[in-house]
Amino acid sequence: MNVPNLLTLFRFVLIPLYLFLFFSDLPNRMYWAFGVILLAGLTDVVDGYLARKHRQVTQLGIMLDPLADKLMMLSVFLSLLISERISIWAGVAIVLRDVGMIVGSAFFHLRGKRTVPANALGKLTTFLFYVALFLLMFELPFAQSFLWGVIALSFVTTLIYLFQFKMINQRLM
Repeated sequence: MNVPNLLTLFRFVLIPLYLFLFFSDLPNRMYWAFGVILLAGLTDVVDGYLARKHRQVTQLGIMLDPLADKLMMLSVFLSLLISERISIWAGVAIVLRDVGMIVGSAFFHLRGKRTVPANALGKLTTFLFYVALFLLMFELPFAQSFLWGVIALSFVTTLIYLFQFKMINQRLM
């Protein structure tokens, strides 16, 4: 187990910590909860950098890294849905896309297909989701509109990933 993969596993541990903080009665709980989200984002950047720099990119990491990201995002958006900071329709759109990507990635990985590593558009989409989370958690103006723009971009990104997935696995046949 290399350091980048350990950092990815650490992000899984941050999910219940985030949920505890978000739903707690602690003073400044939103700041603490958002801090956990930022820590998850930082470890995502660091593990990717270390994996590439030290040539430690593994199939396990390629599969676990986006899974950790998706589960964190799902947890955050479900907490926002439960606390009524986002609409049911925004929650459904996000959950359908992310669960579909998780299940699809796991299904094809288990069938011996190669998964597609994150690309620049996927990273931009993730960054914009973080901005949307900030706007939503602190109930800032235009948060809902911004979120819908990011949701639309995320579906475009998913279509691109599907195309890349098809191309990478056709070459292997």
